[in-house]
Amino acid sequence: MARRFQEDRLVVATHNPGKAREIAALLAPYDVDVGFAAELGLPEPEETGATFRDNAILKARAAVAASGLPALADDSGLAVDRLDGAPGIYSARWAGEERDFGVACARVWRELARRGAVADADRQACFVAVLALAWPDGHVEAFEGRVFGTLVWPPRGNRGFGYDPMFVPAGHALTFGEMDPAEKNKITHRAEAFRKLIDACFRA
Repeated sequence: MARRFQEDRLVVATHNPGKAREIAALLAPYDVDVGFAAELGLPEPEETGATFRDNAILKARAAVAASGLPALADDSGLAVDRLDGAPGIYSARWAGEERDFGVACARVWRELARRGAVADADRQACFVAVLALAWPDGHVEAFEGRVFGTLVWPPRGNRGFGYDPMFVPAGHALTFGEMDPAEKNKITHRAEAFRKLIDACFRA
């Protein structure tokens, strides 16, 4: 059985403004005083894990060590079927040091074009997110969410972040970049992982 979260303060271990906004919105209904790693000046650890789960736990534990508070960390990315799961855990690195996801999206599309992926069936992908909640005593709970969809070009919309403008979730016509953020937050990979986290650690 998962550990219940009973503390009143929590650090969200992200320096990504888009993720910070999304996680803040998801946490809003719960009576938790939330701080963010970037606001608190916490360092970004090197992501040396082999999986999203490894990196989420690594980041959560690093934030606990730096702050002395429980910490929630996310590791997430885009996994493209025809690219053998790439960019995967390297999704942010494909955007370069400047974190330019326009560059990253263009690289994904170039790699697909090289493999002749022109039909919708050849451009299937999923977003993956793992949320790790860590406590100062070393205990960690981790939860994974996925959302499946199709990649499109050119990118559409500027309401999301990362690879959102090129990702159309299954059953929808709009990209994540075009969707109203409140609607998007109901169906994302992060929302699914968050629902699992809430059910396991926050709800009585």
